[in-house]
Amino acid sequence: MIKNDTIRTDSTTPFVSVVIPVRNEYNYIRSCLDSILRQDYPKNRLEILLAVAPSDDGTEEIIMEYQKKYDYIHMLTNEKSTISHGVNMGIHAAKGEYIVRLDAHTEFAPDYISKCIEYLLKTGADNVGGPTKVKGKTPIQRAVAAAYYSSFALGGGKQHIKDYEGYSDTVSFGAFKKSTAEAVNCFDEELILNEDDDFNFKISEMGGKIFITPKIRSFYYPRDSYKGLVKQYFGYGLWKVAVIKKHKKPARISHLIPMLFVLFLIPGGLISLFSKRARKLYLSIIGLYFGLDIAASFSLKEVDDQDGIMLRFRLILIHFLLHISYGCGFLAGIYKFILNDKEGTH
Repeated sequence: MIKNDTIRTDSTTPFVSVVIPVRNEYNYIRSCLDSILRQDYPKNRLEILLAVAPSDDGTEEIIMEYQKKYDYIHMLTNEKSTISHGVNMGIHAAKGEYIVRLDAHTEFAPDYISKCIEYLLKTGADNVGGPTKVKGKTPIQRAVAAAYYSSFALGGGKQHIKDYEGYSDTVSFGAFKKSTAEAVNCFDEELILNEDDDFNFKISEMGGKIFITPKIRSFYYPRDSYKGLVKQYFGYGLWKVAVIKKHKKPARISHLIPMLFVLFLIPGGLISLFSKRARKLYLSIIGLYFGLDIAASFSLKEVDDQDGIMLRFRLILIHFLLHISYGCGFLAGIYKFILNDKEGTH
């Protein structure tokens, strides 16, 4: 029985379609689905749509097992394999008035869906969600999780502030009316990453609001290897340029700093080989960067201390990898989506 008075537990209770894009999630899909099955939202007013891209780790077999057991779980085949296409497949197939878009790398509190619907109704916002709460299962993953709470790593966006409640320009995952998604033409399938940012941009441009509350609780498991982290953040930097170009919005300083740092590192390093004065300046700036990195890594409070001081040392490296990979991706995005585009028009 749902405790929330805003939601009626009869046939007038809003029907909700949970949409999850999935690919190679063998290590996470069971805990994700189990957390959804524990929801206090009435199951007769719920469907779970998993848009599954071709996977080679047994993910599809696990989902088929759940689909056989629960008649409100449905697997869709996402042949294009992109997140945006998978989410759109779920939206188009959804029976629900409301869409709750989830991520397979995440576990959800038992009242997650109830709170999403409550805050959509209570605030009148067009998209609602909770702050990104992150945890890890391995030492590297726990250090990556700590970086999500570091303003030195990610620039301190509102969605990364654990107890923030209020309006924001974006939100992780999100819950919204199906009609809202249709009004903004759903998710842009040209975008391989940053599709959530673009979706929220479109909502804001039509005068809509995005609301975050810590009452909507979930725990996201980030990348668990340095290689996976670098690949992910290179992609974020690359596709952020596509979103900025599409919406003709100026880049925030937090987007530009990693790119400027990369531009400084490579030419600055070459120049310093031939000039003593340039070398002194170069080493001073590198020293300042790592001084700030060390200070941020050892002063951060939102950490899992089971790994002790080693987590702090890993965090120093993770900060550096995030900045370099995002900065390189942003530069690649400028070439791919701006410079190369201009060349193609001549």
